[in-house]
Amino acid sequence: MYHLKSLARQGAIRQQELATLAKALPTAVMHSRGYASEHQIPDRLKDVPTAKDPRFFDMVEYFFHRGCQIAEESLVDDMKGKMTRDEKKQKVKGILMLMQPCDHIIEIAFPLRRDAGNYEMITGYRAQHSTHKTPTKGGKYSDGGIRFSLDVSRDEVKALSALMTFKCACVDVPFGGAKAGLKINPKEYSEHELEKITRRFTLELAKKGFIGPGVDVPAPDMGTGEREMSWIADTYAKTIGHLDINAHACVTGKPINQGGIHGRVSATGRGVFHGLENFINEANYMSQIGELHLRFIYSHDSKLILFTGTTPGWGGKTFIVQGFGNVGLHTTRYLTRAGATCIGVIEHDGTLFNPEGIDPKLLEDYKNEHGTIVGYQNAKPYEGENLMFEKCDIFIPAAVEKVITSENANRIQAKIIAEAANGPTTPAADKILIERNILVIPDLYINAGGVTVSFFEWLKNLNHVSYGRLTFKYERESNYHLLASVQQSIERIINDESVQESLERRFGRVGGRIPVTPSESFQKRISGASEKDIVHSGLDYTMERSARAIMKTAMKYNLGLDLRTAAYVNSIEKIFTTYRDAGLAF
Repeated sequence: MYHLKSLARQGAIRQQELATLAKALPTAVMHSRGYASEHQIPDRLKDVPTAKDPRFFDMVEYFFHRGCQIAEESLVDDMKGKMTRDEKKQKVKGILMLMQPCDHIIEIAFPLRRDAGNYEMITGYRAQHSTHKTPTKGGKYSDGGIRFSLDVSRDEVKALSALMTFKCACVDVPFGGAKAGLKINPKEYSEHELEKITRRFTLELAKKGFIGPGVDVPAPDMGTGEREMSWIADTYAKTIGHLDINAHACVTGKPINQGGIHGRVSATGRGVFHGLENFINEANYMSQIGELHLRFIYSHDSKLILFTGTTPGWGGKTFIVQGFGNVGLHTTRYLTRAGATCIGVIEHDGTLFNPEGIDPKLLEDYKNEHGTIVGYQNAKPYEGENLMFEKCDIFIPAAVEKVITSENANRIQAKIIAEAANGPTTPAADKILIERNILVIPDLYINAGGVTVSFFEWLKNLNHVSYGRLTFKYERESNYHLLASVQQSIERIINDESVQESLERRFGRVGGRIPVTPSESFQKRISGASEKDIVHSGLDYTMERSARAIMKTAMKYNLGLDLRTAAYVNSIEKIFTTYRDAGLAF
């Protein structure tokens, strides 16, 4: 709440002045973000901030350069050594320039003999954006894994590999960014044909050094899953990696019996939940979001009071999710369990709306049975123009990129946008949303749950033992010994004559052993942490720590609600430090 004194001492203000003030206040409330950086955004990206439909790769590059503009002076100031300031500036510029392009990109074409006997050519891509840390990584579900889609292109592969670089750095996963895709519609091929395509693509990547436990580790994405990852691991282990004990670590997202990890399927959705939770419980951010409301308070000293913000916590929060696939489903589940209410679901073939709430489990069962959400009985088809414009607290785009543009950003009524999909907001729309005090939690942070759990699976494969296996029984027995010790201590006290007499006077004569039983919550943990418990705990901690780092960066550079720039600056600083300390090989 902000007090603007002496604006209305006469008890009235002209409507035009009020409108002008309301328009100016968001700028006044937002922190100043003017920096005297020498970093220039390339001419080819000059139109991106206002473009209606920019290329995905251009969007990522623009956000990167915007982060560089803010971080550059600080990076120069923090540079150690006896160099002059001009020499430090040159080195910083050189490293920032090094971080921009894709290190490697390969295009592969190979023939496929189909079951019917006809032949066709299959085209695939793999991009390694940054090798500042290896292996490079394509995460899963909304990250840069292996995608089977007719929309796959060189530009998309480059963009997602770049996004993966900054995403890994943002959540402290020690990988570079990578991405792969095959330009096919998997629904048009038999299982036998898909297996041949996947295994051949794996061999082609292996021959060129684009896959391996210490080189490049793909994962599933759109159109792929555990089955395809299992084929990739088997192909690599039986060919190029036949002498490598860590061969199955060449890919993540595998079935459990092939070295996969518990908690993988829900990882990205769970990460979205934790990412939202870290900001929705932060009173400082919740007080800044929402449309501005002007109200006069008349007293001996008339004041114009600015009311804005929303209450922290999940209670009473409503949300709409766009996309009810893996990420959208699990995000909806976790938010509903936390106390939020799903009032709308948007899918490619239909839209559901129920202001009283939609049960994610019932909707999942219906979709699994019918293959669509259309016809679901416990919600009505939305009859308005577009459900994403409906009033709610949280909007979660979990489908495709560039759904929020400069043409519709002014119509979004949500107070928080959680980018569960990659690149759902264009730079022009991002600017509009910030000006409207809408909190956008960016994709490179909030959908990083998939790559985080991929990292855990990779470590499990290198260690050749599941999490918790070595300590599970020991922790369980230790906890039972603890309960037994407490019980013995209580009995020793009670057996003391003076205590015994006091208890008998108060409660009557007692006898027998005093049972000490664990509470319900302790009983669930008494056996120690399972692999799923460890994965969930590790993901929760990763998202919490990364959120704190983003908040700290936003505060350091006076970025206000611009979390995207804060996240990019955070990632740029980490990658810069790696290049600066490692130096250049030649």
